Amino acid sequence: MFINGPNPYRNYIAGVNTKVPLRDGSVSTYINFDNAATTPPFIAVVNRLVDFSQWYSSIHRGTGYKSKISSEIYDSSRLAVLDFIGGTCGKDCVIYVKNTTEAINKLSNMYKEIYGTGVILSTFMEHHSNDLPWRNKFHVDYVDIDQDGRLDIEDMEKKLQSYGGKVRLVAITGASNVTGYKNPIYDAARLAHKYGTKIFVDGAQLIPHCSIDMKDHSSPEHIDYLAFSAHKMYAPFGIGVLIGPTSTFVKCSPDYKGGGTIDIVTHDFIKWAKLPDKEEAGTPNVMGVVALLESINILSTIGMEYIERYEKSLAEYAYERLKKIPDLELYNFHKNSNDRVSIIPFNIKGLHHSQTAEILSDEGGIGVRNGCFCAQPYVQRLLNVSDEELEERKKGNVKNPPGFVRLSFGLYNTYEEIDMLVRMLLKIINNKERYLREYPLES
Repeated sequence: MFINGPNPYRNYIAGVNTKVPLRDGSVSTYINFDNAATTPPFIAVVNRLVDFSQWYSSIHRGTGYKSKISSEIYDSSRLAVLDFIGGTCGKDCVIYVKNTTEAINKLSNMYKEIYGTGVILSTFMEHHSNDLPWRNKFHVDYVDIDQDGRLDIEDMEKKLQSYGGKVRLVAITGASNVTGYKNPIYDAARLAHKYGTKIFVDGAQLIPHCSIDMKDHSSPEHIDYLAFSAHKMYAPFGIGVLIGPTSTFVKCSPDYKGGGTIDIVTHDFIKWAKLPDKEEAGTPNVMGVVALLESINILSTIGMEYIERYEKSLAEYAYERLKKIPDLELYNFHKNSNDRVSIIPFNIKGLHHSQTAEILSDEGGIGVRNGCFCAQPYVQRLLNVSDEELEERKKGNVKNPPGFVRLSFGLYNTYEEIDMLVRMLLKIINNKERYLREYPLES
């Protein structure tokens, strides 16, 4: 079902009417279908930063009026974050980091300090950021996926059973940045708790597009740890969040040590500060927190249910148009639109994904992402890349590796933009031989 009428939130976004140069010397209004990487900021977020800048100052130990104002905004912000994601005040701790990647690295370091050894149960769907940080600290095993790329929840239970209590954490993405599939995080939480472990959800692709509830700590569906990034939810880059039980975080020494992390220091003694201060070394990113708060306020005012419904309608509209285009490969990732965020990977037969992406930008002013999206094992599996080809890649003998072109929609995108994309794709397909000559691959 498509939502009729103009998009009322398009004018909330900075840069939607920006003109960019095209290859033929003309200009065109930029179309951004790369929201899964980074969203443009809300205009109100930018304005809020400008307004706050006159009050911006050092926090916590400053006695000046501006320092008090900045400290109050920074410290009270954690309550707004917990409210937005259904965290529990008094039990959950909000730690500010740069982004989701830093949050996962921090959590992995904490887990190494607490547990030392054991198993981390990841999945075949993960972004490298929810895979690589665990590898040098624990034995990592991967929950399988089905032929369409969805998580195999039965395999998760089999693996939890087989390790007999040695799994320290189930680390799972909330939504894939490749296929858009939303994972059944509450079912996964039930299984993790059933087998005596906890669950971490990488919320980078989920939080900007869907409502989420971490649920009460007593619930079998409780999400123990959650991380996300503000730069994917219409705030500028620079702030991310790690949320988890205070009872766990309090056991660890600071990941980064320095200013702000201590209570008492002598040359032979250290007493760390209380949470969350001990985990936020150095001068905090107050501006980033102000931007995050404003973004949360706008998203909450619009309503996450509306955003999810509208973006779903964009994806359905796009899929209905794209599936009619000859030579366009959509694979099998869109059989059910109810369990995915608004991401569509595709390819054009006979063109490398890098060629398609470059032509879309040069001749249509359309920004997409291409490649493996920092999820190479998942993409390799989805595209059935052979062991032989992988071995050649390891040797550096494959110059144009396989991948997808990715469309990812935001709350400000429109059906008209999708129509323009479709026209551009038809132009590419109808002039494929010319484009192969004009955009040669590296040989």
